[in-house]
Amino acid sequence: MKLKGYLLGLLSSISYGLIPLFILPLKKVGFSMDTTLFYRFLFSASILGCYLLIKQKSIKVEPKQIGILVLLGLFYGISSDSLFIAYDYLNAGVASTLLFIYPLIVAIIMAIFFKEKLTFASILAIVFTLVGVVLLSIKNGEFNLNLIGLSIVFLSALGYALYIVTVNKSNVKNLNGMVLTFYSFLITSIYYGTKLIIGKGNFAIPSLETGINIGIFALVTTVISSLALVYAIKYIGSTPTSILGAFEPVVAVSISVLLFGEYFSMNLAFGILLIIFGVMLNIISDAYASKKAQIL
Repeated sequence: MKLKGYLLGLLSSISYGLIPLFILPLKKVGFSMDTTLFYRFLFSASILGCYLLIKQKSIKVEPKQIGILVLLGLFYGISSDSLFIAYDYLNAGVASTLLFIYPLIVAIIMAIFFKEKLTFASILAIVFTLVGVVLLSIKNGEFNLNLIGLSIVFLSALGYALYIVTVNKSNVKNLNGMVLTFYSFLITSIYYGTKLIIGKGNFAIPSLETGINIGIFALVTTVISSLALVYAIKYIGSTPTSILGAFEPVVAVSISVLLFGEYFSMNLAFGILLIIFGVMLNIISDAYASKKAQIL
C-alpha cells in the first residue's frame, strides 16, 4: 500500500504539473481562458459527480455549509484565474513554481489571524523562498523584477492558501474530501460561467481539436490529479503527499523549457530549487511539530 500511495502522490503532482502543456497552446491561438476554465471545471465536476453516484456517496450538505462552499469555489476560481493571467507576464514554469509557495502563505495567515506560532523553520523557509524569488528575477546578469507578474501569481497562491485555511477552519472540514472537491469544481465552473455571461463571452468551442484539448486538460490536470491526491493521502498521509507535490513545478518548468523553448538559466534553476526546498522545509517542520504535540 505504501508503494501504491507514493506512486499515486507522484501521479497527482506530475499530472497537475502538466498544466502548461495544455494552456500554452490555447493561449497561443487566443482562445478564451474563461471558456477553457469553465469547461475544465464543469467537466471535472461532472466526472466526480458520476464517480460519487457510482460509489453511492451522499452529496448532501447542511444549509449553513452552502455559503462556505460558495466562498471556496470563489477562492479556487480566483487562484486559477490569476495563475493563467500570470502566464502572460512570467515564464510558465516560474509562475507554477511561485504558486507552490502557498503552504508558506498558509503558515503566515495562521500566525497572523489564528495566533499559531511561526516556527524558526517556517521563517527560514520564507527566507529561502524570498532568495529564490530574487534569483528568478535575474536574467542575463541583470535584476529584472516583473512586479505585475509576481503580484498576479502571488494572488493565485493567496487564493489557494485562503481555500486551505477556510477548509481547515470552517464547518466543511468534516465533509468527505471527494464531495468537497466536487462542490469546489462545480461552484468554480459557475464562477467562470458568470464571468462569461457578464463579459458577454462566448461559450462555443471552435473546433473538435480544441474541445478534445480542453477535455484532456480537465481529465489529466484536474480529475486524475485530485483523485490521485485523495488516495495518496489515504495510503501514506498528507506530509509525504505534500512533499511529492514538489514535482509539480519541476514538471511545469521542464515542459515550458523543453517543449515551448522558454528561458532557462542557472539562476532560474537555483531559484526554483531554493523555493522548493523552502516549502518542503516548512511542510516537514509542520509535520514534526504536529507529531510532537500529539505525543505530549
